[in-house]
Amino acid sequence: MATGADVRDILELGGVESENTGTINKKDIINSDKKKSKKSSETLTFKRPEGMHREVYALLYSDKKDAPPLLPSDTTQGYRTVKAKLGSKKVRPWKWMPFTNPARKDGAMFYHWRRAAEEGKDYPFARFNKTVQVPVYSEQEYQMYLHDDAWTKAETDHLFDLARRFDLRFVVIHDRYDHQQFKKRSVEDLKERYYHICAKLANIRAAPGTDLKIPVFDAGHERRRKEQLERLYNRTPEQVAEEEYLIQELRKIETRKKEREKRTQDLQKLITAADTTTEQRRAERKAPKKKLPQKKETEKPAVPETAGIKFPDFKSAGVTLRSQRMKLPSSVGQKKIKALEQMLMELGVDLNPMPTEEIVQMFNELRSDLVLLYELKQAFANCEYELQMLRHRYEALAKAGSIGPLTAEAAHPDGQAGLGIEEVKGDTKDQIIDVVGAPLTPNSVRRKVVGAEQGALRSPTQMP
Repeated sequence: MATGADVRDILELGGVESENTGTINKKDIINSDKKKSKKSSETLTFKRPEGMHREVYALLYSDKKDAPPLLPSDTTQGYRTVKAKLGSKKVRPWKWMPFTNPARKDGAMFYHWRRAAEEGKDYPFARFNKTVQVPVYSEQEYQMYLHDDAWTKAETDHLFDLARRFDLRFVVIHDRYDHQQFKKRSVEDLKERYYHICAKLANIRAAPGTDLKIPVFDAGHERRRKEQLERLYNRTPEQVAEEEYLIQELRKIETRKKEREKRTQDLQKLITAADTTTEQRRAERKAPKKKLPQKKETEKPAVPETAGIKFPDFKSAGVTLRSQRMKLPSSVGQKKIKALEQMLMELGVDLNPMPTEEIVQMFNELRSDLVLLYELKQAFANCEYELQMLRHRYEALAKAGSIGPLTAEAAHPDGQAGLGIEEVKGDTKDQIIDVVGAPLTPNSVRRKVVGAEQGALRSPTQMP
């Protein structure tokens, strides 16, 4: 017979009064939800300690405060399936049985474990036994098509027999070849004879009109390849170091050649830009004299496309300040900007003039011409430095006796007579530039470069 405690346990009721009396009251039934909420709120909540990872804490406590499982389990129902389903089915019997390998011709018997249902079946790994199909020729075919004075029929038969035994592994065939009974042959000789016979038999036995893929073996090429490989392998450390040094020198020569070509192209661009700018200025000066009345009607305020600096053209809709057209573009480097400011200060020109339409146009043209002048000065200084360096190299080679000595006219400092040497001995000059090192020291080279840069910063009135 159930007691009041059993009923309270079933209904999940609790309390001091009901526990003391042992009977169920009306309050116990009505206030059961409140007691459950109080009971759940009174349960202890554990916080994860600082420094402990979430995965480690999950092993200690779960949402239901259950203990962690002793064995790993996977209760998720997804695309994964259990690999081994252990059930109450009957286990398939295995049996220790003999087997033979079809790849062996000696009839050797081996034993292994196998399922009883597979007894009597072929060895499963026999399908991997792949053999090379070596052609077979008859006596008549050999006498008509395959006869060779350097090879006897017995020697050819011995070669094809070894090819069948060792699956065309010609290194093994050469090792097992009977050099005592037959003539000593190399691996290339064996390959050449074998593939020559295969090609002959394929041509003889092929049906007319069929496209054949005949194997071709170039024995001469293979011999040369092995000779080169042997020479490469037998090099001394000194030869390897010399080859590496020559490769590095070749790369330096190619790099210097590309740099020289690039400098020549840049110099040609500067000269072309200077000529084009001069012609444009002359054309602009002559045009207003002929068309003075129509100047205000036809002329539109626009920034001219100069060769030194390409100023941005503000053609977008909206209000813009005229002073924005005087701002230097980001393509002009800081070095050029400082040189430009220095030249403007030496000329007495304000760095930020009043941005009227005419002043903006003329100021941008002036700065563009000054930048072009600065670049031409730099190119001229570099050319002078390179010419002087070539003279030093030429003098060093002349002292060594490989080239004739310089004349007085060729050594003139203005460089006019030096150009004749370059025209007469242009090929020799290219070789000197690429191969021979400059006799100048690094400090003298540095002084030359600094002097060239300082000369480029001179005022336009001091232009040579």
